[in-house]
Amino acid sequence: MVSLASRQGRQLQRYSSTGGRLVVGRCIPYKFNGKCSGNDLLRCMEVLVISSQKGYGMMFPKGGWESDETIKQAASREALEEAGVQGNVERRLGRWSYKSRTHSAINEGIMFPLNVTEELDNWPEMSVRQRRWVSVAEAREGCQHPWMREALDRLVRRLSSSIRHKKSSSVV
Repeated sequence: MVSLASRQGRQLQRYSSTGGRLVVGRCIPYKFNGKCSGNDLLRCMEVLVISSQKGYGMMFPKGGWESDETIKQAASREALEEAGVQGNVERRLGRWSYKSRTHSAINEGIMFPLNVTEELDNWPEMSVRQRRWVSVAEAREGCQHPWMREALDRLVRRLSSSIRHKKSSSVV
């Protein structure tokens, strides 16, 4: 059963050696809207963006890595709480440092792809967030930070390579 309450507070939050939050729940939820080949991946792939609670536009789900969970559990939890989706958290896309909007610390963000398998009708933050499936191009254009665009580009390259590899290994 899915909990319909988001975790609150920062008592269990992990911090880097420099005092910045470890924001590892950042993930890029994605799905395909049909059969894809390496050439048309961008046409059939969609990514899920959510509204920010603080009015900074659309973004990918994110949150802190807490001391009682693994890094992938944190990414999965944040996607569930903020976007109402579940799926398979895949190999990380990378690690980036960025300045906090509200504190003078430098946070570390670790991005993961989330291959969405289920979209819930009810989720913990549904009353404070909107979610929207968009094209890769639209998501890329709306990314607020260069490192988010870089993570999205890495995901597209990885998936394109994987699709091309599957296609070439199935040719006899």
